[in-house]
Amino acid sequence: MLTVTLLGCGGTMPLPQRALSACAVTANGVNILFDCGEGTQTACRRWQVSLYKIGYICLTHYHGDHIFGLPGLLQSMANLGRTQPVTVFGPQGLRQVMGLLLALCGPLPFEVRLCEAPAAAPGAAKAAAPLLCAELPGTGVRITAFAAQHRAPCLGYRLELPRAGRFDAAAARALGVPQRDWKRLQRGETVPGAGGAPVRPAQVLGPERAGLSVVFCTDTRPCPALEQAAQGADLLICDATYADPAQQGKARQFGHSTFAESAALAARAGVRRLWLSHYSAALEDPAQALPAAQAVFAAAEAGCDGKRLELRFEQREAVAETTM
Repeated sequence: MLTVTLLGCGGTMPLPQRALSACAVTANGVNILFDCGEGTQTACRRWQVSLYKIGYICLTHYHGDHIFGLPGLLQSMANLGRTQPVTVFGPQGLRQVMGLLLALCGPLPFEVRLCEAPAAAPGAAKAAAPLLCAELPGTGVRITAFAAQHRAPCLGYRLELPRAGRFDAAAARALGVPQRDWKRLQRGETVPGAGGAPVRPAQVLGPERAGLSVVFCTDTRPCPALEQAAQGADLLICDATYADPAQQGKARQFGHSTFAESAALAARAGVRRLWLSHYSAALEDPAQALPAAQAVFAAAEAGCDGKRLELRFEQREAVAETTM
């Protein structure tokens, strides 16, 4: 299961009812944070996302409305007694930026590990090749970072929780695997069978089934790399800075997207749900502009602070059955 909590859906400046860009995904008891705008730690407390359990932070880019919450958040994690390492992902420049932010924190009781994506080649947002792929220990999750199209080096992220194939109990019995070791096989471990012979997961598991996936990408123009990464995602959280289609020129100028543009990309990518986010501070009520997006993609929703969704394998299977 994945639990997605939108902590902040604002861009540029916070509003009383709208914090700056941040989103948490919880997997196997570990929180994975995407962006950390000003006020993120307050939003975590408000929406019951544990600061102590944040093990990974994925930064899209280094504009202030996406990173200014980091020093305070890291200090609060330290005050809560966290000692386990925290891994931070980000585009080119991560080491320099984090060096400055960590200097504001003072000594921390945990290690901050940095994973910087390689510099994106010109036109990388037009390509499907990922810039970074990683397994996140303790979560069962893998993430893929790809180039977004913004005014500064910027990443989008696809998070996936894979699901193993169906377990063949009869095959496990025939191979002499005791029932107490079945779960180990399902977790991908090799276990002893009859006579101590090794039994591998592939011998008792069918083809891998569709897992769960969440894509987070802001700030960006619609681009091929995002469309490819979003293919078939259970949830796409996407830049929707401007509501009015007449603002498309402004969106192009500043490297953002309109409601309708993000909806059109979601439709092309075949995602199950779209949450619009990163609204301009001039947009008072995103829900009023939502029909323009829903006319293009019916499953579009206006993101808001505290919006939460639980994604389960069972739901994914039910959808697959109804569409067969």
